Amino acid sequence: MNQETVIQKTIDLVKEVLSDAEGGHDWWHIYRVWKLSKHIAQTEDVDNFVVELGALLHDIADSKFHDGDEEVGPRKAREFLSSLNVEEDVITHVENIISNISFKGGKHTQKFKSPELDVIQDADRLDAMGATGVARTFNYGGHKGREIYNPEIKPNLNMTKEEYKNSNAPTLNHFYEKLLLLKDRMNTNTGKSMAEHRHKYMEQFLDEFYKEWNGEL
Repeated sequence: MNQETVIQKTIDLVKEVLSDAEGGHDWWHIYRVWKLSKHIAQTEDVDNFVVELGALLHDIADSKFHDGDEEVGPRKAREFLSSLNVEEDVITHVENIISNISFKGGKHTQKFKSPELDVIQDADRLDAMGATGVARTFNYGGHKGREIYNPEIKPNLNMTKEEYKNSNAPTLNHFYEKLLLLKDRMNTNTGKSMAEHRHKYMEQFLDEFYKEWNGEL
């Protein structure tokens, strides 16, 4: 089976599996990350097949929607790619990308690195920033029934992986606990450049939010 066919079958699978997913982690999130990954990959020395597969499958079973199980995503990806007779080294690489792409809190150390993961991780982080990131953050907060903002509950900037995973803090805290930290964690030059713009937008949004919250505007 040629690579183009494998990619198309992967797209079809992801659309089906995520058809009822929460709006910030649905097919359109995957689509944006896939497109961003291909854009960033143009300036990097990477295996484009691995980049496309990793981007398309990176959230095939996000642990936050599977009782915190971080193995289900890589396992589903392996089962699917094996059924298409994809080469073992590609499958293993995609598994490692899925296992290591996510932001897991300030104290978490990433265990695997590759140029392909760098590209997809930047794309995934970019989709958590800017106007799209703002929309996704409040969509997920509403999905979880969280407060929008509570000035009495301060952001926790030193969370462990478990604390980050189990946090039920107000949605606005997430900007400080993750989103505003992403600019300085980008891997590629293209990702860093794009992150600057999206970071500034989030800062402007927060400035506007606080002024409106305090009745100044």
